Parts: sequence; structure tokens; C-alpha cells
Amino acid sequence: MKKHQSPSKLPPRPCSPAVLPAHSGDITVQQLNELVSDGSGFYQLPTQHFNEVYPRIYIGNAFVAQNTMRLQKLGVTHVLNVAEGTSFMHVNTSAEFYAGTGITYHGISANDTEQFNLSAYFEEGAEFIDKALAHNNGKVYVHCREGYSRSPTMVIAYLMLHHKLDARQAVATVRHKREIGPNDGFLRQLCQLNERLYSMHNKL
Repeated sequence: MKKHQSPSKLPPRPCSPAVLPAHSGDITVQQLNELVSDGSGFYQLPTQHFNEVYPRIYIGNAFVAQNTMRLQKLGVTHVLNVAEGTSFMHVNTSAEFYAGTGITYHGISANDTEQFNLSAYFEEGAEFIDKALAHNNGKVYVHCREGYSRSPTMVIAYLMLHHKLDARQAVATVRHKREIGPNDGFLRQLCQLNERLYSMHNKL
């Protein structure tokens, strides 16, 4: 789902107050929206087919995901499809699609809607990315249809789960390298993940 409305016109929707570093205050969907928009409230679609958003982690679109020669040239060893499926809004690849390429595949059948619970797959996706990077020279290509909402959300969750970044730091890290626009439902789920990690951190 493309975002067009300025977040400044939307009322702030607070998540429960919790973040990893105690000093960073409450994180809201509004704050995350401000990080992904360009400051004047506009969202930009990605200008590149893919970008390296973190060392050896690429976020991109279906075009490159379906071009095995391009992936091999990039040195990609693992592909995480966060939009697996056969509809127009999904990307119909599979382990069989990459057979013989040396690329390890994992698919998650997510919809880009505010109602879809992508957080149910955060650990699964983050674990796949982590294992991919543990390989010698492992490079992981994380994609959805446009590389704009579903796949950036998954990489942000990975940075929170495995690199102890809070939601704002993780969103800013990815946005610095690629134009993204996760839907508000996904941003809310990242706020909730943030709260859960914060409370776990405080119990330690």
C-alpha cells in the first residue's frame, strides 16, 4: 500500500511507551512515519531496484528477485521473499525457482495491508537473515513486490532483534539507504516489538 498523505495531517497514534535505550522516550507510529517521509510529509518510492541497507543485507523488488543471474553477480547466497504467493501483489518464487543456483530460499506469504500480522513472522525472518550472514561471505536479498513496505519492515525487525537497535534507530538505518514506506499497521507492530524487547531488557 502506497503512502501519499502527509503524516503531519494524521493524528499521532501512540504505541505503549517503551524503547530500548531509556533516554529515547516513547516511540509512536507518527514518529516512525516522520523518519520514513522526507520531512515535508511526502513519501518517495524507491529509486533503485535494490539497495544494500546494512552490510551484506539488500532490500529490493521482485524484478531482481526473479533474475537469478543478477543475484549471483551480486554474490547473493540467500533470498527472503516476504511476499510469497501467486496474486498480483505477491512474488511467485520458491526453493525450486532457485534450484541449481546455490541460493538458499525462504518464503513468507505476507500481505501489504495494515491488518496483516507480519509480526508473527518477525523471529522467523530475522533468524533466516542471521543464519545467512553467519555463512562465509553470506549475502541476503530481502524482497517483496516493490521493496517498499513488507521487506523493509522485516529487515527493521531483524536489526531490532539481533542488533539491539530501537525502532527509531532501525527505521532510520534502513531509510538512510533506501526510500521505504511500511504501512501504519506494520509500523505499529514495530512499536509493539520495541515495547516487548524493552520490557525483556529491563527484566535482565
